[in-house]
Amino acid sequence: MHFTSEQRLDDGVIEREFTLGEIPGILWTPEAASVSAPVPLILLGHPPLGLRTMYPRLAGRARHAAADGFAAAAIELPGSGDRPRWAAAEQARADLRRVMEAGEPVGDEIIDALILPLVEKSVPEWQAALDALLSLPEIGGPVGYSGGVISIGVRLAVVEPRIVAAGLFAGSFVPRAMFEEARQVTIPLHVLLQWDDEGNDRQAALDLFDAFGSKEKSLHANMGGHTGVPQFAGDAAAQFFTRHLK
Repeated sequence: MHFTSEQRLDDGVIEREFTLGEIPGILWTPEAASVSAPVPLILLGHPPLGLRTMYPRLAGRARHAAADGFAAAAIELPGSGDRPRWAAAEQARADLRRVMEAGEPVGDEIIDALILPLVEKSVPEWQAALDALLSLPEIGGPVGYSGGVISIGVRLAVVEPRIVAAGLFAGSFVPRAMFEEARQVTIPLHVLLQWDDEGNDRQAALDLFDAFGSKEKSLHANMGGHTGVPQFAGDAAAQFFTRHLK
């Protein structure tokens, strides 16, 4: 891990950009004066729109996490931002746009092509980033995963034992193969669902929640579309991580 920049935000949070091989990322840590020991870490998932595009939302989430005493980190997903173009992913996105603009149902073939390769490529990168982040003296774990493409969160919850709790957003397409993986998830889950999400199959989201094998799982459904998540929903997610990471 190589840090390329550092700045102190107006609330004292330290923001550092880094690279891990070809993977860019950002790490936010609480103000040093308020931290007396290594802090837990929350991995901030996000859609494949690029870190620069997602920065305002990611930084906002990270600053809230820092106020609760957590470090937070995000990495650029494969084929996004300044990373090399990924022809298969771009074709899958184009196919999705074409179907949705035509008002047609999104079939399993498109969902699989869009999501499964992304999961396969990005999960090992998240694990490599986690190795590097946990080697820093200011970060001690435990680790949570928050938001982003829900299938990435599902896979990480299954294969990464250092992640002890996850807050997932049921706002992205889910391949049928991920339902079997969901049955293997056992960590505590906090799942957010926007009831009127225009791009999400509500029933599939409910079926996925039902499939999770966790003994502790809660579903938080709110009225409104994809971008209409109420403020109190974020507060509830913060309380979830405080319970399980501290």
